[in-house]
Amino acid sequence: MTYRQFTRQAKLTQEDFCLEMLAAHRDEVKAKKERTAVKNLELIFQATLKVSNQKGFQAMTMRDLSKASGLSIGALYDYFSGKEALLEMIQGAGRRITRRVMRQAVSGGDTPSEKLASVIRAHIYLSEAMQPWFFFSYMEARHLGKVEKQRAVEGELATERHIAEVIKQGKREGVFADVDHMLTASVIKGMLQDWYLKRGKYAKRRVSVERYAEFVVNMALGYCLNGLEPIGAGEPENE
Repeated sequence: MTYRQFTRQAKLTQEDFCLEMLAAHRDEVKAKKERTAVKNLELIFQATLKVSNQKGFQAMTMRDLSKASGLSIGALYDYFSGKEALLEMIQGAGRRITRRVMRQAVSGGDTPSEKLASVIRAHIYLSEAMQPWFFFSYMEARHLGKVEKQRAVEGELATERHIAEVIKQGKREGVFADVDHMLTASVIKGMLQDWYLKRGKYAKRRVSVERYAEFVVNMALGYCLNGLEPIGAGEPENE
């Protein structure tokens, strides 16, 4: 599947993201017209990411957000009760979309090899389409409150579990070699993160999202199918 096909099928525009925010918090948002609500949520979302990149979410004030979004402070309170509520809206929408896409990806193949390729491509394509949120979520994780931090950690571990379960299935069916499924999943997750955290590096090298996805798929499948033991991974030598 190409990146364009994926985004068309998954509906991952910024408008879709804000529709997700609105759907989960419709009773709290005072704006009655959906078009108006989504338009202003887009302004709020863009402004939040902009200010957070400059000074961090915790240091951002409502006045900062008002200035960056072009909405009055009173208008902002029509959409959320405070910064923590705004954070929950943004993070909750991102997590729900990610869970939905990754669940679909796991079922996107008949064999373990196809499933693993589907999960890897889905996550890389997803993080490309939602790069601002992925970057924001990663960078702000260490400053979040206890509850939000736990949710962020759980989201990261969920992706690893998806990958690990596919690898375990492949081992059971005799398709994959006897590799450490949890450690392998953790390393693959690191490669997935590299795409959205170091986007500029790959842009300078003119590496497209499709090329990167294919590379990671081939790396993962090559290891899982052949089970090549990394140098130094065996038993320590006796001194």
